[in-house]
Amino acid sequence: MNVNDIRNLYEYHYWSNEKIFKEVAKLTNQEFTQSIAGGHSSIRNTLVHLLSAEWGWLDRCGGYKRGPSLKADDYPIFKPLLDDWNMVKEHMYTFLSQLDDKKINNYAEYSGKESKTRSMPIGELLHHVIIHGVHHRGQLAILLRELGKPTESFDILFYYAEKHGVEAW
Repeated sequence: MNVNDIRNLYEYHYWSNEKIFKEVAKLTNQEFTQSIAGGHSSIRNTLVHLLSAEWGWLDRCGGYKRGPSLKADDYPIFKPLLDDWNMVKEHMYTFLSQLDDKKINNYAEYSGKESKTRSMPIGELLHHVIIHGVHHRGQLAILLRELGKPTESFDILFYYAEKHGVEAW
């Protein structure tokens, strides 16, 4: 795994987040927090989970400190959550700019279940954040559709097509 691959994946990650955020910003506060279905039940809860996880892994890898896990109830409306997403995004880009191909293969230690210490390469942990985001953006797209608010496609094919100035399909 090399640092350029990870940086490119984060470009896709944040591009696709923007597609979701554009639709979430149109929701009422009630729609934002409404229990709908699935793993985290609401759009807000899913987004808070995603942000908390991303920030937590950034912290574990040696980047900007998060502190305790984020709580959904601290975000009754979307704007403060979006502000925190943008802040973490900037910190992630700063962290990624300081990595090279050697550092990305360094191991980061973190606590797992039962506080047992684990260790994995930083690049693999950062890659996990991307895949975790893909999983939950899919859930968010379903939750938005349940509210009658379909999203633009955020499949990586569309990202690459936009990047190259061609039609994806």
